[in-house]
Amino acid sequence: MTTSLPFPMTPKLILSSFVSLVVITLFFITRTSFSPSSLFQPQNNTLRISTSSTGSKLQSSKSASCTKIPPSLADALVHYAASNVTPQQTLSEISVTKKVLEKKSPCNFLVFGLGHDSLMWATLNHGGRTIFLDEDESWIHQIAQKFPSLESYHVRYKTKVRDAAALMAATRDREECRSVSTDLRVSTCALALKGLPEVVYETEWDLIMVDAPTGFDDETPGRMTAIYTAGMIARRRKDDGETTAVFVHDVNRKVEDEFSMEFLCRDYMTEQEGILRHFTVPSHRNYGLSGVKFCP
Repeated sequence: MTTSLPFPMTPKLILSSFVSLVVITLFFITRTSFSPSSLFQPQNNTLRISTSSTGSKLQSSKSASCTKIPPSLADALVHYAASNVTPQQTLSEISVTKKVLEKKSPCNFLVFGLGHDSLMWATLNHGGRTIFLDEDESWIHQIAQKFPSLESYHVRYKTKVRDAAALMAATRDREECRSVSTDLRVSTCALALKGLPEVVYETEWDLIMVDAPTGFDDETPGRMTAIYTAGMIARRRKDDGETTAVFVHDVNRKVEDEFSMEFLCRDYMTEQEGILRHFTVPSHRNYGLSGVKFCP
């Protein structure tokens, strides 16, 4: 005997019933999969979500490892968190160099000067080589005791700020002061620093910061030779396609202003923030053959 239904069995009704059955089935499955007991599985069966600068990624805890931050980074964090002494440069000035380091580090970074910001520069160039040159030997020993990881060297300067005008007049048009082919260690130019550690002459530097020696009065060494030497190191890079970022601080002073524009070149200046100038100096290794000028 056939029983008639009180409603017609249309295709739409059949499909709706099927969907409802699937939803109910999935509900019971998920209830089972995510029961309270499933939340307390052994650690090696769980998944860990780690967030990095490139976004979130799913990582199995079996392959995850606990890593410590390098001691140099830890030292920097603790030092600046607990210190009442601020770096010599302003935040906006520091940001100029930081921006370049973000692109180039780990790299070779040469700094004329050793100060309260030295640990910061070495940390921002983590994994690269950062060395510091300073005129005060006792200060170097003091910093070395506090931060033994910093690589620093003592430099003796023979100039005085009072001689800056005479040095500029005697060197600005001299061929020996414009020759890139001459090794600085044997240069006859009065501005060339010839007694620096060998590592300075042998390394291809990506960044050079000139924030020393002192130059606040006529009896201090002044930065005439440091600025000139930084420019020549940049021009002598072996790869003709390379450039060096050179930074000069305290350009509100006459020596830093005039010597940076003369020997690092106005047309190579990338930007100025506060009293910090940033120059991008290309290699001139082959320029002597092509007749290209010292400054464009």
